[in-house]
Amino acid sequence: MESPTAAKAGPRVRGAEGVELATFHLGGDGPPVIAMHATGFHGRCWGPLAMQLAPSFSVWAVDQRGHGASGKAPSGRYDDWSVFVDDLFAVLDALGEDDWRAIGHSMGGAVLMLAEARRPGTFLDLCCYEPVVFPPTLASPDGFAGRVPMAELARKRRPTFPSRQAAYDNYASKPPFERLDPAALAAYINFGFVDEPGGGVTLACAREDEASVFEGAPRSGAWDRLAEVRPPVTLLGGGDMTDPVSFALEEVARHLPRGGVRRFAGLDHFGPFEDPVQVGDVMAEALGGRAVHHDRLTP
Repeated sequence: MESPTAAKAGPRVRGAEGVELATFHLGGDGPPVIAMHATGFHGRCWGPLAMQLAPSFSVWAVDQRGHGASGKAPSGRYDDWSVFVDDLFAVLDALGEDDWRAIGHSMGGAVLMLAEARRPGTFLDLCCYEPVVFPPTLASPDGFAGRVPMAELARKRRPTFPSRQAAYDNYASKPPFERLDPAALAAYINFGFVDEPGGGVTLACAREDEASVFEGAPRSGAWDRLAEVRPPVTLLGGGDMTDPVSFALEEVARHLPRGGVRRFAGLDHFGPFEDPVQVGDVMAEALGGRAVHHDRLTP
């Protein structure tokens, strides 16, 4: 298992309900960028991608509540996504920077847009890879989101392994994780599992907690707030149009005051970790930084 990209621990921040949130500096000393991860992931998953942003930006990441090294929700519930926004504001305020830019993946992208809608001017630019923002047709009880199949899958995940190496070998041999860049997968495993007192490792984000986050997606309210998200928003996505989140990107962009879509041929919902160099370069460019590689990008 390859060693993940190094990250420096930042301050532990007290978020909503007193939950302690872990922050990490992933490199760079330019204008600040905050990176928000997807459900079931954690902040240090961004490490390999952050290397593409670090020449232009100072990159920060946070483990959202219930994930990675952050604390758990006292209620045990994660289906009210507004609390993730509360946590994000606590982190930004604690870090004490101005003129934030932001990148987000999946749920993390939706949280960023909810935050900007609640507190306009929080971000100068946003770049979100397949944010979980459901149009009404998908968020209805009869639509994809009403069934929340991802919550059902989360509850079936294997929670424990004899070691991190065993977990890595298992994930690297099965979809969808076998498509991940080795360094990104190593970061996911190393910091996405915690040691058990009696030996072995278990998921840092418990299965029921992950399922609870997924169950909040249809009720996040992100779709209804899109018109209030005023900064430029670059929406990135893969080529898998059978994925409802990916399929909806163009419709989400049309409802944003300054939204646009760029897609990557050959990538899917886990694109930032399948090809962190390519996606990271495009994110850097979208935020006003330096970018180089674009060979996999399609209009």
